[in-house]
Amino acid sequence: MTARRPLLLLAALAATLGLAACGEKSESTAATEKPPAAALSLLLDYTPNADHAGIYQAQAAGDFAKAGLQVDVRTPDDPANVLKLVASGRVDLGISYEPEVLLARAEGQDVTAIASIVTRPLTSVISLPKAKIATAADLKGKTVGTAGIPYQSAYLQTIVKKAGLQPGDVKQVDVGFNLQNALLSGRVDATLGGFWNVEGVELQQRRKDPKVVPVNELGVPKYDELVLVARGATLKSKESAIRRFVRALGQGYEAVRKDPEAGADALLRANPGLDEKLQRAAVEKTAEAFFPADSDRPWGWLQTDEWADYAQWMLENGLLKKQIPLDTTVTTDFLPGEGAGEGRKTPGDAGRPSEQLPGYRGE
Repeated sequence: MTARRPLLLLAALAATLGLAACGEKSESTAATEKPPAAALSLLLDYTPNADHAGIYQAQAAGDFAKAGLQVDVRTPDDPANVLKLVASGRVDLGISYEPEVLLARAEGQDVTAIASIVTRPLTSVISLPKAKIATAADLKGKTVGTAGIPYQSAYLQTIVKKAGLQPGDVKQVDVGFNLQNALLSGRVDATLGGFWNVEGVELQQRRKDPKVVPVNELGVPKYDELVLVARGATLKSKESAIRRFVRALGQGYEAVRKDPEAGADALLRANPGLDEKLQRAAVEKTAEAFFPADSDRPWGWLQTDEWADYAQWMLENGLLKKQIPLDTTVTTDFLPGEGAGEGRKTPGDAGRPSEQLPGYRGE
């Protein structure tokens, strides 16, 4: 037994050294390995277009990858279902419209706007020279086509009232999504529902000399045309990834503002079937609308007082039946520098009754 003890000790020592060596190698490898990218899904509001240029720019420039993200950008089968898919957790993030977010919250859907993508209304009243509509007052006796969306009807009534006209002075017809055809064929004198950066640009390119006026210049409260949304549970479970996504997305839109041509290139490379001439002009025209008018505010800033004013307008026009808690409907907490740090609360996790934002008065 005494003869074997040294051999056993040597064997044990060799095994110990071998284990130590393995441990050192494992630690060294772990230190140099890049952590796996966090996966996020993003559902667009519609088919890819100029409004999404910053998304594709961020992808092309590697901004998402640098932020440790793998972003799956999807096109909706039915744009009307975007918020439902976000609220159900089937997608992490979605793009929708401020009016739709407010209506969804009124129905009890768990969706919160966390960043503005298009900071002012694109929806416009569009007419051609033959209709001779120079001001809203000239709508008297005219026929206006809408897409049949309830709040578009309320827009028209607000515009009519602001112009000093009576509701019966203007005829409204639902033309669905054939706004452009209805206008060009003469079926209607004007349309309300087309965008100044799409239908307006297209008519200009066709040398139709359109009169294009955004609805907020005609009496409708200013609102965010497009916003980034998520559900409360996702904001909690994927908070870090969503913060990094918002930061990277802002970089993409900053790049588009600096160089709209490059932003259009990224959009068209990712979606080669788009009308190149239209999309290039649309990106150029929309670049500044991706940012708040207040230059001191970061990309994505949501003007909560404007949300309160718009919600009040919806309430007064019967689109909302009661007040909804705006502090859980819209938040700036996920914008860079706005909410990070110890003690920050995600929407719906404030531990107190929801507060109404200033200006949202209710009935």
